[in-house]
Amino acid sequence: MTAIKLCGLTRPCDIDKVNALQPDYIGFVFWERSKRNISRETAQALKKQLDPSIKAVGVFVDPDIDFVAGLLKDNIIDAAQLHGKEDEDYISRLRALAPGKMIIKAYKVRSTEDVALANASSADYVLLDSGTGSGKAFDWSLIREISRPYFLAGGLGVDNVAQAVADLQPFAVDVSSGIETEGLKDPEKMERFVTEVRLTR
Repeated sequence: MTAIKLCGLTRPCDIDKVNALQPDYIGFVFWERSKRNISRETAQALKKQLDPSIKAVGVFVDPDIDFVAGLLKDNIIDAAQLHGKEDEDYISRLRALAPGKMIIKAYKVRSTEDVALANASSADYVLLDSGTGSGKAFDWSLIREISRPYFLAGGLGVDNVAQAVADLQPFAVDVSSGIETEGLKDPEKMERFVTEVRLTR
């Protein structure tokens, strides 16, 4: 069954809603250029409020490795999702600093070559996207050759996630802007998104 990740949570009311909906993963963004960026302290408070059965994923773009490892070791996040130029050496060093923690490497899919890079990654999972928080879908036909479990992201919303799950059967679907209204998480859209996935999977 396709797992669900609701990303970019910033407020206690967002956590209240996900605790009710019970997705598999939620995301905290640690990237200063994002409007969804939160501090370590905010993430720590939100994680304490989060149902322990839901895994918190930290989203990063070329972060300081010690900052990421610290969040993982202190259990503020359960997994790291890397969207920058982090290479195999970075992933290896992060594993050594925070053993046993999940690492997700994101790939911007523009060609089959990008899919080949994703297939070769040593990360636990890969995330296939159209770009960092672009809110647009990429050409899904490019990922027919993906040979490993992946998170599907980019342009997903209540109107197309059921089709994505039915056609591609990804390991997980990841949404952020697709469950927002005027830049904030919309509880009705969050619920509709989760329902659409669960009715399809």
